[in-house]
Amino acid sequence: MSGGLLVAGTTSDAGKSVVTAGICRWLVRQGVKVAPFKAQNMSLNSFVTREGAEIGRAQAMQAQACRIEPTALMNPVLLKPGGEQSSQVVLMGKPVGELSARGYHGGRQQQLLGTVLDCLAELRGTYDAVICEGAGSPAEINLRRTDIVNMGIARNARLPVLVVGDIDRGGVFASFFGTVALLSPEDQELVAGFLVNKFRGDVSLLEPGLDMLHGLTGRHTYGVLPFRHGLGIDEEDGLRPAFKSSTALRGTVRESNVAPPLGEDVLRVAVCAVPLMSNFTDVDALAAEPGVVVRFVDRPEELADADLVIVPGTRGTVKALEWLRERGLADVLVRRASEQRPVLGICGGYQILGEHIEDEVESRRGHVEGLGVLPVRVRFAREKTLTRPVGEALGEPVEGYEIHHGVAEVTGGEAFITDDGGHSLDGCRVGRTWGTHWHGSLESDGFRRAFLREVAAAAGRSFVPAPDTSFAALREKQLDRLGDLIEQHADTDALWRLIESGAPQGLPFIPPGAPA
Repeated sequence: MSGGLLVAGTTSDAGKSVVTAGICRWLVRQGVKVAPFKAQNMSLNSFVTREGAEIGRAQAMQAQACRIEPTALMNPVLLKPGGEQSSQVVLMGKPVGELSARGYHGGRQQQLLGTVLDCLAELRGTYDAVICEGAGSPAEINLRRTDIVNMGIARNARLPVLVVGDIDRGGVFASFFGTVALLSPEDQELVAGFLVNKFRGDVSLLEPGLDMLHGLTGRHTYGVLPFRHGLGIDEEDGLRPAFKSSTALRGTVRESNVAPPLGEDVLRVAVCAVPLMSNFTDVDALAAEPGVVVRFVDRPEELADADLVIVPGTRGTVKALEWLRERGLADVLVRRASEQRPVLGICGGYQILGEHIEDEVESRRGHVEGLGVLPVRVRFAREKTLTRPVGEALGEPVEGYEIHHGVAEVTGGEAFITDDGGHSLDGCRVGRTWGTHWHGSLESDGFRRAFLREVAAAAGRSFVPAPDTSFAALREKQLDRLGDLIEQHADTDALWRLIESGAPQGLPFIPPGAPA
């Protein structure tokens, strides 16, 4: 087998990342050597590879679905929004500057096409199949001229295209038809067919519509994937929590393990829904614990019953700090710390809990006073720290990954994460307030259990962490569930032919096509 496929979508969040991961896991279970690829990702939810490259977490998750190590080749261009007008451009895992949307789409994006195609070619030369993920919709006609992630990459690499639609949102037939009808003849000939995602109910009721869609477009539907709760995989991007208003996030609960708590009590974790939140998946390992309830909050009163408050990472540390003060959350955090009620700051959240920030890089605001609950002074460096460290904390091994410009000078407190000789590696602790730059540390099972025991003791809760929860095993189980969805509900024989041989010949043109 040798080939590839582009998984496009009728919209953002149609399920491209899930479908891509599912196809990858299905293929690897058939003995196929497969890799994921996304030419350009816009996300605040990122990961660091072994070689120290920053890529989207969705591509790291898809690499795990393929049972391979993620590399920068799998996501050569990553855009990290710093607001609605500009983004940091990360090329081959390293930041290369800030650009406005107009500046990027006005010329810089097209210049990156050669790099993107080279990365894809290298992957295709190494693996039997490469499953590519698009971004947004391929029918964004205002961006088609400079597109390097949807039909631009498909046409240059001669990739067949499978269009995914989220039927749970409604309007899926119009979305499928309209997506094809807004593409040029050259692009349309690569669109092989459709995949319905998140269907609820009796598939037989949908089949007449699928037959009519085939009659209208000449293209088959390759499967109908049922709606499934609790898939719990890393989301494709952080834009929903990044750009959603905090009001829309209020009360959002991370999917939690359905098992009851081992002790008498549950633990309630409140995550401050700061602007430009990054790596919000840091809390997923907590939500995987039986009896731990994790929710996002934006009001002071929502912290009242929280046993643990987390200030998460953010692409805008100073902006998030101002938001906490404006909302009245900052005062509650300071008071909690003084009362020895548990608070955890991660990355930008750790910096916020410190004494002051010197920022001439991210916000360019210079000297900014922090909340002052941790003896930490932060200076923003132009070079970004991108590492995969390992250490010990609370008597347990811990590992994580670092993505930050802020350099912390710790002037007191206790070391939080140390090496095996007890020397400080990162973070600090004062009473029941902890801070660390390490993302992903809570995925270390022993450390997570030790941390939750401390939180429960401080909160006076009769909570007992499950002794056998393995976050890595749960993630593997979820990836297998995605593979099962493809194997059981998609036409895998037709998918196999598509990946191996490309789009069928003679697909009809659907007018009007792309505007001239």
